[in-house]
Amino acid sequence: MNTEQQYDAAIEACKTIFLLKTADYGTAWTVLRPISIVDQLFIKAKRIRTIQETGVQRVGDDIRGEFLGIVNYGVIGLIQWGRPKADFEEYPVEQASGAYDAAALGAKTVMLDKNHDYGEAWRDMSLEGLVDLILVKLLRIRQILANDGRTLISEGVDAGYIDIINYAVFALILNDTK
Repeated sequence: MNTEQQYDAAIEACKTIFLLKTADYGTAWTVLRPISIVDQLFIKAKRIRTIQETGVQRVGDDIRGEFLGIVNYGVIGLIQWGRPKADFEEYPVEQASGAYDAAALGAKTVMLDKNHDYGEAWRDMSLEGLVDLILVKLLRIRQILANDGRTLISEGVDAGYIDIINYAVFALILNDTK
């Protein structure tokens, strides 16, 4: 498979989990404020890094599952960032699915452009490096949020979420091709 096919397969696996959890829980995530989404992403990335550094895993959820969760929380971040504010509005499953598709397509478009220009450099990266880049993006988003979402020269929160989604998809692809 080529990169686009591998990317689509990874996103499809993530979306399947997203929709199943939406069926179980509804769209409770609509109450999450931007910093809460960043915290959820941070927890997942920090757990992966801790397991990578210690070589010890005490909770049954595997690292692959954490990367799937990072993609899904990144998508939720994009969806929520595009909304006026966090609220308790329940999305019908079809609406949540459509919002997911739009966010994932935006991330894929950026990935295809960057992947072209960078010559698929991610294929030579380590999973550790991808986790560290995710953590860097999260710390940057935290700083942007502390600045009321404003930047002077840098990309915004949405660009950070897109990069996080793409790094996590790359990690899924690399993990699955070992």
